[in-house]
Amino acid sequence: MSRTIEEIKLPVKEHMEAFEGKFRDAMKSSVPLLDKITGYIVKRKGKQIRPMFVFLSASISGEINDSTHRAAALIELLHTATLVHDDVVDDSNERRGFFSVNALWKNKIAVLIGDFLLSKGLLLSLDNNDFHLLKIMSTAVREMSEGELLQIEKARRMDISEEVYFDIITKKTAALIAACCAAGTASVTNDETRIKTAEEFGILTGIAFQIKDDLFDFGNGEDIGKPTGIDIKEKKMTLPLIFALNQSSWLEKRKIINLIKNHNEDHEAVKRVIDFVIEKGGIAYANKVMQEYKDKALKVLEQLPSNPARDSIQRLLVYAIERKR
Repeated sequence: MSRTIEEIKLPVKEHMEAFEGKFRDAMKSSVPLLDKITGYIVKRKGKQIRPMFVFLSASISGEINDSTHRAAALIELLHTATLVHDDVVDDSNERRGFFSVNALWKNKIAVLIGDFLLSKGLLLSLDNNDFHLLKIMSTAVREMSEGELLQIEKARRMDISEEVYFDIITKKTAALIAACCAAGTASVTNDETRIKTAEEFGILTGIAFQIKDDLFDFGNGEDIGKPTGIDIKEKKMTLPLIFALNQSSWLEKRKIINLIKNHNEDHEAVKRVIDFVIEKGGIAYANKVMQEYKDKALKVLEQLPSNPARDSIQRLLVYAIERKR
């Protein structure tokens, strides 16, 4: 898996390696506690998928420059800030198998760390007059916040339609991928049409990503692996579940919603919900819709210049929706 990512990264490998050092520098502080916590965060960064979208998008449309590196740092700073705040909101003690910031240093410090990272991102843009990049990212943060609040509001009644679901994931997940692609492109060109095309590709890709995450919750034999049921335990309405409920009688729907609302910590109840979704064709439907969004994204990508970076970003999309975990 990591070798595949390394291959995808090849057109921008040198820039990605240089970025890691620059990002560490962007996180530094003169306050020892801050430095200790930001150091902990940096060491636990994942595959750097979002910076990869920034660099590949930039490389499709021009020459990577200092502005591109700042765009990638801005994305990572603001995204990391939202993750730290999310762990506080969700009362989560883990992030990627490690203790979350709030688990180690408590909620008050975690909130302040998130605020610090946000301010770092804002200042990085303002100090370098990257107002166009700041606008792209600020819009994404607003969308992500609205998406989270919309999800919380709808989760109470569990009456989410497909239309509302797509509104939530477009704001919550796709907005950030779209910002990566738009900011990367905007760092190398002023062509508004090119930037909008990159943004549209990011939105379609982000939606496909989220549906893939939805599918992981239910499992599907060898294709996806063991079901986790995490979304069910957290009472999240995902596409497979929404479709399955729409195929059900009023009584069936009522029983399943009761299990999710009142028995979501019971292993057997969660298994019943998973079996129900599979039987009603929720997995097959979500897979079909995910493939449709992938195809739409690839069609939009064809409007951008053909080069090794475009080939890599295409492979990154395919990798993300074919991964096993």
